[in-house]
Amino acid sequence: MYQAFLIKYAEIGLKGNNRSYFEDCLVKQIRYSLRAVGDSYQVRKEPGRIFVECPEGYDYDDTVEAISKVFGVAEYCPVEICKSTEWDDILAACRSYVERNVADRNTTFKVFCKRGDKNYPKESPEICADIGEYLLQCFPELKVDVVNPKLRFTVEVRGRVYIYTDSFPGPGGMPVGCNGKAMLLLSGGIDSPVAGYMISKRGVYIDATYFHAPPY
Repeated sequence: MYQAFLIKYAEIGLKGNNRSYFEDCLVKQIRYSLRAVGDSYQVRKEPGRIFVECPEGYDYDDTVEAISKVFGVAEYCPVEICKSTEWDDILAACRSYVERNVADRNTTFKVFCKRGDKNYPKESPEICADIGEYLLQCFPELKVDVVNPKLRFTVEVRGRVYIYTDSFPGPGGMPVGCNGKAMLLLSGGIDSPVAGYMISKRGVYIDATYFHAPPY
């Protein structure tokens, strides 16, 4: 079971000095969406990243359903967490991840690394090479393909180590509430709810009023 989800955003990252405001709006909307699933989720942000840490025994499908509907989420990745940054522990966590989550190991892979902790003694290219070598020793059926790998094995070294291979698309856009409010007239056709969806995706919080015109 994955312990957390890594949330990636797109155009929010292009904001300047007010970028933190948009990140906070996204965190707020993720928390709001997850309230329907449970109240023990921890949503926190790090530089360039937002993490959703899940409670024990959480429902994976319901959690994905909640996260995947939040405007502002460009991608979400289920991750496993290695709380230790000791090198041997990282290698053991990588091996354990493949054993649990990669059923078909007769495939190609490439290791990617993001080193958020710049004080870590190994640099990103060295981490990628050493983990790749270790995985090849553990799983001889794996093959390296640095151009078009079928498996993107990603390791992020921060205060803790996050390991993931899958990334799923979110709706994108901007988090609701970051660009003001508007009224939406629902008049019975399909165009008005579509317009509401599109303007919400640009971060506008909408209230709706319904216009009833018999016989439509």
